[in-house]
Parts: sequence; structure tokens; C-alpha cells
Amino acid sequence: MDDTAIKVENLSKTFKLPHEKYTSLKSAFVNFYRKRTYETQRALDDISLEIKKGEFFGIIGRNGSGKSTLLKLLAGIYAPTRGTVTINGSLTPFIELGVGFNPELSGRDNVYLNGALLGFNRKQMRAMYKDIVEFAELEKFMDQKLKNYSSGMQVRLAFSIAIRAQSDILLLDEVLAVGDSNFRQKCMEVFHDLKENNRTIVLVSHDTVQIERFCDRVAVIDNSKLIKIDLPSKAIELYDEINKGEELHETPSRKLKITESDEARLIPGYKPASIEATLKDKEITINLPFRLIRKLPEDTVAAITIENEEAHTIYAYTTEQDNDKFELKNTGRRQLTFTIANVFPEGRYFVDAGFFSKDRAITFLKLENFAEVKCEGLPQKEWLIRAPTKLHLK
Repeated sequence: MDDTAIKVENLSKTFKLPHEKYTSLKSAFVNFYRKRTYETQRALDDISLEIKKGEFFGIIGRNGSGKSTLLKLLAGIYAPTRGTVTINGSLTPFIELGVGFNPELSGRDNVYLNGALLGFNRKQMRAMYKDIVEFAELEKFMDQKLKNYSSGMQVRLAFSIAIRAQSDILLLDEVLAVGDSNFRQKCMEVFHDLKENNRTIVLVSHDTVQIERFCDRVAVIDNSKLIKIDLPSKAIELYDEINKGEELHETPSRKLKITESDEARLIPGYKPASIEATLKDKEITINLPFRLIRKLPEDTVAAITIENEEAHTIYAYTTEQDNDKFELKNTGRRQLTFTIANVFPEGRYFVDAGFFSKDRAITFLKLENFAEVKCEGLPQKEWLIRAPTKLHLK
């Protein structure tokens, strides 16, 4: 047991889902003596595994397979229905980053609040504050209320605080799902440091590139059962075989969603664009046509995000990042063209874009799922680099 960080024995977790839901005191009183019926959902079924100290251990599987439930059992968030979990050392879960944040407080106050939840006193947080803010790249926003932050900004701040915890074991659940490629690259460097310092890390991710790059061993879970624990390359091959059995119609449909203002509107009759990207294509070009009713402020921010089929943001860019300047003064029909390096693995991707005020308080125009990109994929595996974005407005 001396070299074992986590030991899981015959672990099962079952949830009871009631068929009736009482939404008022009256309905609960009227049905007080009626026997309630339940549907049983088994999230995990007889899982056993051991994770060694200093091991970078991956967990992969399809949506709903039980990966996140297993992580919450390891963290003590859930109690097992059957079986045991033994933890040898201190543990920090990165499962729901930002839990404990108060949206009515400023980013600065939330740093101290979240640090206190991790066990740091105020003096320790003052010493770490500058590094936390610089890592999150939020120097200009720390005195704004957290409710005005985007989801990506909140995750960046939460991750920057959480990595200060000096725990023996870290549990990571899709921590890089939100954030631009530059920030994810910084997180990768943190992973390298953690691995070199012999910390025990458990990573749940759909990103097989991350899994193969960092993990020593990988567990494949499907339909609540542990299928196999193997080397990353072999585990990923098995995971791909399991995914091939999924029907195409199981992929969630994406509809165009539009948020317009009095300043900017979508061209009437616009239909979502479909873009094919092959190995020969060095770049991907995405056009956003719109009609400008009146000029926008000089500090207007243009933003683009790209999600994968699991609705995880894998790329994000705003004109703030490189201090790109563009003027939205000439009214009438306009078009913003994003040109992005083709560095994405094979798959389908969905694009959101829009124009916002600098403090994100005003949305001038936002289009969700206005383009779908189908990538044939690249042979290289080190694709998580900063993909330069070129903007052209006409």
C-alpha cells in the first residue's frame, strides 16, 4: 500500500430516479401516503483499480459512461452504493472549477475567497495574488464583478487559483474544455511540471491527444463498466473502436441562434455555412456576414469560439488578445472574415462569433452555430499550439 495513491475495490454507484416529482407543498401533502416508485440507474458497476503514487492516470469513455461519477466518488462528493475507495495522501479535485465563487463579488475578492476554501490564509493569498492574476491573464478585470466575466474567464481564474494547492493527488475533469489555445498551452506546461514533481494525477478527458501525451496508463470505461486498463495508445485504439459503434444520428443537432441589437443584425435569410477542411488546406476561412445599422464604439471586441461535437470549447479568440484594431463605422452590409490555421484533429466543429462591448455588458451581435467545419484531420498529434487568427473586415 506504500506506493499506492488510490485503491478502488468493487465500486458501484446507483441512483434512484423518482417517477413522480412533487413541486408544491400541497402535492407533497396530498400524496404523502402514496408509495413512491423509482427507476434505478446504475452509473458504475463493480469497478476495481489501483493508481500508483506519481502516476499520471487517464480515464476515457463515451458520454454517460460513468467517468465523472467515478471522479466524484474518488473526491468524496458521492458516497458509493457498494465497494470502497482508499486515498493515501491529500487530494484536490478540479472537477467543477469555480465552485465557491460569488458572482456579486469582484474577481479580486473571489481570489481570496476561493483561496480560503483551499486552506490558504490571507497572507499566503497576498503573496500569490500577482502570479494568480498574471497566469489567468485577467489583470484588467479583477475589480469587476464576477457575474460580468465570461465562462472562459471564470475557468481561467479558478484554474489559476486551484493549481496553487499543494496536494499529493489532483483530480482533473475536462479542465481545458474552456479557454483559448494560448491558455491551454500554459496549462499543458503546468501538467509537465506536476508530472516532473511526481504528483499523482487522474485526468478525465475526451481529448485523446492530451491523454496520449501525458498519461502513463489509461482506463477505458463504457456502459458503467471498466473495460480495460492499458498503455495510452492501446487504450485509445479500444476507445476508437467503441466510438465506431455509435450511430451518426446520436450526434447532437446544432441550430443557428441569433442575438441581435439595434446596432448590428444578421443578413435576412442567412443559413449556417458548411465548411470542408482537408489535409491540403493550410488555413480555414470562416465568413460572418451582417448588417451594421449604426457605428459601434471604438473599443468593440470581436470574438470567435469553436466547439467540438461534445460541446467543449477547443479554440477561442478575441481581438483583445493581440490588440487588433478594426473600425465598425461604415453602416450597411458588412462581412468579417476569420482565417485560422488548420491545426484541428479529425472531426466536426461548430463556430460561434459576435461583437461585444469591452466589458462584455453589451452584446451587439452574437451568432451561435453559424458555421460547421468538417476537418479531415492532421497527421501530427501536437496540435495544441496557438493558432494565429487573421481578421479582415469589408
